[in-house]
Amino acid sequence: MAALAFAGARRADGQELNPGAYSVSPVGANFVGTTFQFSSGDVTFDPSIPIQEAHSRLSTLALSYGRALDVAGRSGTLLVVVPVVGGRQHGIVQGQFAEAVRRGIADVQLRIGVNVYGAPAMTRRELAQSGPRTTLGVSLSMTFPVGQYDPAKLINLGTNRWAFKPEAGFTHNTGRRWLFEVYGGVWLFTTNHEFFGGSVRSQQPILSTQFHVRYTFKPGLWLSGNSNFYSGGRTTVDDKINLDLQRNSRAGATFNLPLTRFDALRFAVSRGAYTTIGADYTSVSAGFTHAWGGR
Repeated sequence: MAALAFAGARRADGQELNPGAYSVSPVGANFVGTTFQFSSGDVTFDPSIPIQEAHSRLSTLALSYGRALDVAGRSGTLLVVVPVVGGRQHGIVQGQFAEAVRRGIADVQLRIGVNVYGAPAMTRRELAQSGPRTTLGVSLSMTFPVGQYDPAKLINLGTNRWAFKPEAGFTHNTGRRWLFEVYGGVWLFTTNHEFFGGSVRSQQPILSTQFHVRYTFKPGLWLSGNSNFYSGGRTTVDDKINLDLQRNSRAGATFNLPLTRFDALRFAVSRGAYTTIGADYTSVSAGFTHAWGGR
């Protein structure tokens, strides 16, 4: 039931690994959560950009609120995430060492989802009595350009643009033990008209897929294996097309530990399995969520 609040700091670049995104909760249930994530790894740029040996270390505290909805008789979700980020990036720029340190709020994220097949809106009792099911859900994620941004700096916490991700998610629950999930979506971006140096930067869509296999030991106690693949995202700056087409993949695992009926801890680890352009991170995270309400 607490899957909503563990969204963490969702990135609008295809790197997401979010098991349980289409989980069903009793209508009216509320969730608040906090997740701390640490990421460290190398960054690969367009070969024409004079940056070498780039490395990044990021710490993110994500505060989230979610609510389970009744959407025309179907189970739905609403989720808001506010990420606070601190990070340090360094590398060799035109033969000299350079670094950047940033701390502040990143872009706020909103996700609205509904299970259009296999999961009607249910009360707590109805959900407890439900058996194995196969569901199909759809969602729309959005990032709002409210994060810290300075057009005089190349590296920022905010992106100064909107991003939208329509997605569909297929979930098959075999009963008490196994659950399989497949998501497919695409990130779409508006143009940043105030990019570094007064330039205009646009980005092509990023296709994104996720795969999750979960084993439940007992209610609320489960382990999930996760992987994804994302492709696209080539950028253009002032009509110059960059050589930064992404074809990347990540893999990881998530462990959920219930503390009480309404509280849980979640731990996750992931790393880049294959990276062409972008950040080849290893990430670890720990989160806490509290749930209340619901009919």
